[in-house]
Amino acid sequence: MTGPATEVTPQATGLDVGAGPFGGLREQLLGAAERFGSGPLTDILGGLVEDVDRALREPLEIFPVCHHSPSSATAMARRLRDKRPKVVYLELCEDMRPLLDELHNCTLPVALQSFATDIDGFPADWAPLSVVAPITEASAEYQAISYALTTPGVELVLVDRSTDHVFQWEPRDDDTAGKAEDETAAEDEESALHGGAVGVEIGDLRPRFAELEEHLLHHGKVRHWSEWWDQYVEQPLVDADHDTYRQVLVLIGSLFRRLRPDGSARTAVDENRERYMWTRMREHLLSSGADPADCLYVCGAFHAASRVEEFGLHGTAGSFEITPRSATSWQYGLIPSSHSAIEAQFGLAPGSVSIAAATYSKALRRTGLKPFRLGGKAAAKAPAKAAKPPAPVTDRLSGFLTAAPAPDGLDDQELLGWCVDIVRLARKNGYASSTADAIAVYETSILLAGIRGRKRPTPYDFQDAAVTCIEKDAVPGRRDVARLCEILLGGDRVGEVGYDALPPLARNVLDRLAPLGLDLEKRAVQRALLDLDADPRLRPCSDLLWILRRLVPHDVVQPIMGSRRLGERSIQESWDLAIGRNMRSIVELGYEGVTIEQVLEQRLRKAVHAPRATAADALAAVEDSILYLGGRRFTDELGARAVELLAAERTVDGAPEVLRRVRRLLTHYQATQPELPEWCQAFVTAGYAHYCTLLPTAFTDDDTGVRQVAAMLGFLFGMESLALSLGCDHTQLELAVQQSHPESPAKVALLWAAQTQLGLLPLEELRRRCDELLDNPLVVPSFPLYLSGFVQALEPAPALASLVVEILSKAFARLPDTVLLPWLPKLITTLKDHAEEMVPVLIREAGRTFPATLVGLDSWTPPWSAQAAPAGPPSGSVPDGGPAAELLAAHPAACDALAGLLGLPPGWTATSAPAPMSTALLTEHPTTAHAVSGLLLN
Repeated sequence: MTGPATEVTPQATGLDVGAGPFGGLREQLLGAAERFGSGPLTDILGGLVEDVDRALREPLEIFPVCHHSPSSATAMARRLRDKRPKVVYLELCEDMRPLLDELHNCTLPVALQSFATDIDGFPADWAPLSVVAPITEASAEYQAISYALTTPGVELVLVDRSTDHVFQWEPRDDDTAGKAEDETAAEDEESALHGGAVGVEIGDLRPRFAELEEHLLHHGKVRHWSEWWDQYVEQPLVDADHDTYRQVLVLIGSLFRRLRPDGSARTAVDENRERYMWTRMREHLLSSGADPADCLYVCGAFHAASRVEEFGLHGTAGSFEITPRSATSWQYGLIPSSHSAIEAQFGLAPGSVSIAAATYSKALRRTGLKPFRLGGKAAAKAPAKAAKPPAPVTDRLSGFLTAAPAPDGLDDQELLGWCVDIVRLARKNGYASSTADAIAVYETSILLAGIRGRKRPTPYDFQDAAVTCIEKDAVPGRRDVARLCEILLGGDRVGEVGYDALPPLARNVLDRLAPLGLDLEKRAVQRALLDLDADPRLRPCSDLLWILRRLVPHDVVQPIMGSRRLGERSIQESWDLAIGRNMRSIVELGYEGVTIEQVLEQRLRKAVHAPRATAADALAAVEDSILYLGGRRFTDELGARAVELLAAERTVDGAPEVLRRVRRLLTHYQATQPELPEWCQAFVTAGYAHYCTLLPTAFTDDDTGVRQVAAMLGFLFGMESLALSLGCDHTQLELAVQQSHPESPAKVALLWAAQTQLGLLPLEELRRRCDELLDNPLVVPSFPLYLSGFVQALEPAPALASLVVEILSKAFARLPDTVLLPWLPKLITTLKDHAEEMVPVLIREAGRTFPATLVGLDSWTPPWSAQAAPAGPPSGSVPDGGPAAELLAAHPAACDALAGLLGLPPGWTATSAPAPMSTALLTEHPTTAHAVSGLLLN
């Protein structure tokens, strides 16, 4: 690709501006520049006339436009009916051409979209790549498209760079390249219809010289650029003839181009786009043999004033090389758009596109002009007429720039209608407005127009007047007065993509949800009630909705009742569906596959094979595969990948998530399958060996948290029985624990708990160590850290719950407030984060330990504070009295032999007499004793 070309002078192109139709205007401008005594001003003013003259002398007619401009749309409709070109070259991404044939199935505004998820040749963090080109009815490009598609024998050729080149020409050092997300865009849902796509517009006319824009807004007495453009360009040009329109637009494009700062990166890209477009047009003319007089080139006014060497049919050819596209696979489709989305995409003032649409409709009614429109598939096409010979170029600029604007008096009926309607809308939206407010808005609109030097109030004046007279301190409803004015003046029109223009996946989704009996293409949120037991036909609809819930933003399909988790089955479900207003999300899914299940499978496979994929991510993919797809083969593939990722991990950051998910999956398989899948068995054995290996390091590593170590121990102790049955060695765990030597108090507590669980540390010894810590004044400040470790130990050793309750109770009873209070927030957050695992165990144990009533609490003594029970009878003695004592005394041989095995000397003590109460009881009721003796004798 060649670099930017040098500026083309009139002498270089053979133009004699002084002798042309604009010679007089050029002399006037140069004379004015000399009176100001400014060298740069002379170059700028003289260059403006040169640019206009060069563009108008081009054999291939150049039609300059501004995006979403009513004057451009009306001028385009008039010119197409007069010229009847056979070839229309349009400034739009050339690879979007097939999408234009589907516009007749849509309701404007819509946007042409190019989308790519699997990118090749671009930075990976740019993905996904998206480019949108919005089309509105009040635009010149729509008139050109409609004319070409509805007129026989007319060819429409898109000549701008492809969407792949859009990103090829993006600077690679910009972190936001490829995203182009406008963080300051409006937050309402309509303005987000384009998402983070890169916007492509035809005819971006806005001064890139900040001082100039500020000067124009200040002296024009307007608030923003859209209002200035409407007052000083749109209104004077909406009824202008073709020559005047062309000359003024090229002049404005040349002015903004020459005032752009030198060395701008945007200028370099624009110049390359111009080289690209002229190269494509020359190639098409050469291959098709079309006559340039029968062609029309529609481009932005900025590009009409181009100064590159390749400009024009006689420009330098072959100096610009179009690079090949990358290997990125691009998908194309139509998505709904809206006026607010276009305004947010291109930084326009809110309501400006709606006002432009209203101005366009008014101009059509006033002039009786019949625009071109796309009909249905069966729409008749008008026959092409012979082209009129081109008229000689005459100077219309001088008269336009020097003559005063044509008087345009006040349109009383229009303004009165606005005032009455805004009061009516305000009442409906909670404002206490009245007829007096309508009169005040009317008078204030006229007053504002006079202050701002306007012959009649514009929609912007009316909006300011309505806000001044009706708006209160607080908005009573969802819409303020400014928003009500936008609705009144045309509203935020939202387009629709017809069923036939949708990709196969989107049509498949609508067809499969047809049993719900709802019109899902409507923009309203609709409630779907599914009784799955009463009507089994709705179960496939439920499955599809849950997959959509997994793939698209949650506001598209939102469950109100029902859930989908492992081991659960909903009987009834209720959904809020907003598919119509979020059709863009469904359309973009269509770029990834033919069915929704295929898209989910591709995403899950891509997620587990991503460079930063972890074992926890793979287990989550396995769970999603079971819930939404149900295929055993694909689930086993994801599970095998989880085993590979676990074995390759060198950290244990994901251990808590791995433990939580593998427990859930094991429970599912044990409840539904006769045996565990092979990947599940491999995961348990690999995890057992993996965590045993990393355990000593994790205990001493400062970067590894207590939660991660507790999760490792939870996996090892919780899966130990299964791992041992699959061939693992228990000695490996014992060695790992014995080789661990932590220093932080929390991990020391975890190690003690692990040793107690393995039987290496008796429970009484652990209790004694904790008491020593509480008694040591040097350790008391750090004792809460030990407590945190014991709380985390509930994960691997839930049997220690009673000890943890005891330690917590002692800490609250004995620790000073200066130590205890700073630690309480951490304890609360720990229990909150792991409420599902820890809190039930603690509450259950505390319920067994503490009294259930306040009365019992007054006389309650903690078990760990009670006096030790008296010592039992000495060894070798027999219980006092009773049949058992008499039996052992009568047959001592068995007891003596057992004492010999234990290494104890045989010895007997005399049995004491039975207690008087028991003797009296047996004597009074001998039946039970006789029955027992009878059983023993038999």
